[in-house]
Amino acid sequence: MTDLLTVSDLSKRYGALQVTDGVSLSLAEGEALGIIGPNGAGKTTLFNLIAGMVQADAGTIRFDGMDVTRMAARTRCHRGIGRSFQIPHPFVGMTTYENVLVGAAFGRGISERASEARAIEVLDITGLSHKANVLAGQLTLLERKRLEMARALASEPKLLLLDEIAGGLTEPECEELVAAIKKVRAQGISIIWIEHVVHALLAVVDRIAVIDFGKKIAEGEPHAIMNSPQVAEIYMGIDEEAVVHG
Repeated sequence: MTDLLTVSDLSKRYGALQVTDGVSLSLAEGEALGIIGPNGAGKTTLFNLIAGMVQADAGTIRFDGMDVTRMAARTRCHRGIGRSFQIPHPFVGMTTYENVLVGAAFGRGISERASEARAIEVLDITGLSHKANVLAGQLTLLERKRLEMARALASEPKLLLLDEIAGGLTEPECEELVAAIKKVRAQGISIIWIEHVVHALLAVVDRIAVIDFGKKIAEGEPHAIMNSPQVAEIYMGIDEEAVVHG
């Protein structure tokens, strides 16, 4: 498979705080990668760097055969990088359809009229068609999460970045969301998904990478990563040496 995204030795510092420290990863076309790590590990900053919302201090980002390291966020969006945010912030006074239409028009840099078909398609993919004419401010949390994903999808991304989109959902709601993300994968869209709800990740992704203190410390097959002593030490304070030798 051809790599759609290649991140090489990416670093970002805010004053004395090193939030991203030499991270390298790649993603093939059509692949889904999960990213886990404790709060404050630098996961969202990594997304901000890939999407162009902040600029890297060092390292390179290649997307779809092009160096995008210094490109503006809007340019990267037009080239095919879409992202959701951890906390949904829809335009609450606009309908669900209007929210998605804005994403389709501005995300692709074309007129609203030319974006109507895409907006309708995305509402169907994300299971929001029946809420098309409902004000976004009246949606449930699950529906807002779906809308957050829908607005990112509306730009027709080749790569979709999902930032903790399952957070705060009930188990049935989480299952519904996973089903929607599987439909997105079926469209051939590559995905990188930051998530604390690990069982949701395991239902979708091909690989998992672990980020801690700004560094990528492990990467591999999802169940193997989740069963590793290194991950147990990070998440549960279990001493890795004790697991290996004890």
